[in-house]
Amino acid sequence: MDAAFTAEQDEIRRTLREILGRRCGPDEVKAAVRTAGGYDRELWQQLSRQLGLPGIAVAEDYGGVGCGPADLALACEETGRVLLPSPLLATAALCVPLITALGTGAQRSALLPSLASGGLTAALAVPGPALATALALTGGDAAGQWSGGGRAGGVQARADEAGGGWRLYGEAAQVLDGHSAELLLVAAHAGGFARSRTLLFLVREGAPGLVRSRQAVLDETRPQARVQLRDVPAELLGEQGAGGEGADVLAALAATGRTASAVLAAEAVGAAGEALARTVEYVRRREQFGRAIGSFQAVKHRLADVYVQVQAARSAAYYAAWDPDQGGLALAQALEALRTAAGEAIQLHGGIGFTWEHDAHLYFKRAASDELLFGPVHRLRAHAADRAGLFAPAAAAAAAPAAPVSPAAAVAAPPPAHEKVAV
Repeated sequence: MDAAFTAEQDEIRRTLREILGRRCGPDEVKAAVRTAGGYDRELWQQLSRQLGLPGIAVAEDYGGVGCGPADLALACEETGRVLLPSPLLATAALCVPLITALGTGAQRSALLPSLASGGLTAALAVPGPALATALALTGGDAAGQWSGGGRAGGVQARADEAGGGWRLYGEAAQVLDGHSAELLLVAAHAGGFARSRTLLFLVREGAPGLVRSRQAVLDETRPQARVQLRDVPAELLGEQGAGGEGADVLAALAATGRTASAVLAAEAVGAAGEALARTVEYVRRREQFGRAIGSFQAVKHRLADVYVQVQAARSAAYYAAWDPDQGGLALAQALEALRTAAGEAIQLHGGIGFTWEHDAHLYFKRAASDELLFGPVHRLRAHAADRAGLFAPAAAAAAAPAAPVSPAAAVAAPPPAHEKVAV
């Protein structure tokens, strides 16, 4: 593994940091989230045209840049640094991989070029507060019960025999950028009890029966919407076989979740690093008892602990960008680092840090919101441990071949217990 960044990656980071540094101060971010779309559309178009940001991980055949998830994660570390409100996560990290994996040739040709150019934004709608479950971040659900399970609730799909398409009915309560996206990917349950399965459908904005309302949320830089589908016409993503079975949607969602967790980890590391940098800058300037408070040993120790935690999370995030299978552990490490960095920022800013309007609370809200959406941390780690077979029965563990241990797993794993040796 070559951990060094290429010249192209360094240039992406430098250019993106320069643009965002000019356009994404705390005041600009607060103004952008209060617009109807929840983000600065002019800045989004600039990032799309100059850097190809939404298409950074889209194949060149479909008008993208042709880079990989690692480059998207690197870009998201910079967007996380300034808490950029944009459709990047929902469009590029969640919807583009699903359309690439499941869409027909015609669907990919029709949608991916527009998504890569920034002319079309998309959002993934899953029923209820189930995004982490649907993406298999905090646990597996082989039956896809989170999509409805043939019962009332969730989103139900039925074939429209008259028109040859599908009709959707139900509600998704926490859809990232769902109020502004021009295209919705809706996870719905089809087949009732007899042929129960989860499918993905394409719903365009303005479809009859589609009702979207923006929600009041803790972190305004992560806008969410309630999406209601009242007998809405929809197009199946992918093809359905003669037996009624389509592609393995749950496996595609889990694969998307692994990549998205690596991207989210990098984004959280960027936010944690910036929260720490702002705190260090403040304690250098703030004086108490005739000296800068950063000169006190207790403050130095607290910031040193945060620095070590952030650097460990950054290493885990970079490794997960190279190997997305480690994304869950990296995301747990990064969310914990962000929560610690944001908490210490509020504490060390003193009286002004406790005011709700202070910039430190933007990072605190992001930490709390991300853990509610994609965590919590202990469940991310527990699921990663289950997938790795760390708590398998002794006989099964002895029979299984030893698996390589990643840096992310080494950071998260507890130290080995000391054994007693007879002398």
